[in-house]
Amino acid sequence: MTITPAAEEYHRRSFPDSELLHDDDPDLAQIIENFAFDEVPNEPGVNDLDDRTRYMAILATLIGAQCLTEFRGITPAALTAGVTPIEAKEITYQSVAYLGIGRAYPFIVALNDVLRAQGVTLPLPSQATVTNDDRREKGTQAQVDIFGDGMKDFYKSGPEEKRHINRWLAANCFGDYYTRTGLDLKQREMITFCFIAAQGGCEPQLTSHAAANMRLGNDRAFLISVVSQCLPYIGYPRSLNALRCVDDAARMM
Repeated sequence: MTITPAAEEYHRRSFPDSELLHDDDPDLAQIIENFAFDEVPNEPGVNDLDDRTRYMAILATLIGAQCLTEFRGITPAALTAGVTPIEAKEITYQSVAYLGIGRAYPFIVALNDVLRAQGVTLPLPSQATVTNDDRREKGTQAQVDIFGDGMKDFYKSGPEEKRHINRWLAANCFGDYYTRTGLDLKQREMITFCFIAAQGGCEPQLTSHAAANMRLGNDRAFLISVVSQCLPYIGYPRSLNALRCVDDAARMM
């Protein structure tokens, strides 16, 4: 088996400064190149994502799966495909809410290294739109915009000993991150779906965010395309779980 011309062309376009991995592991290189760079992006019916959206999803997936080496390698390709430095930054920033600081921090550092190597001046312009005084209120509004009116008073619901978590969810997760510019709500929900799908073991939250994607216009077909394009990076079990959650969410709509 040889690397197909389509796979080689895709690789050269996305990674102009890298070599195909054919020296030490030629058999594996052929399988990976042909699948990830030809069969997957060219599959009829699931290749409707433009390269920019595809790479945004892949970056979020790599963070969710904790694939730091691959993230460093893929990020220049994402920038070449049209993902802006601000968009890449916002993807890494939002990952803090879904993976925690400990798991997100290495990717923030790696992105900074890549951006500096490409001549990007840091820090980038601030994308913040909230203050300490209004972050909870604006976070609640983002929750309402994404999930519906039932979220209006969610921040003060639940048992008293756990109520602060719901308040943090509104003020921190949605107020500090979702209100930022640089990505719109549809893009933010797509990358959240990718963070959770790639982690595994968070299927209730994944189903909820699949439904939120659909409410915002990222329909079932779109989410299937996202999972399909990210499958080479996270494997079949987590991808199949994600597809099941998409179907469960579609039945809820």
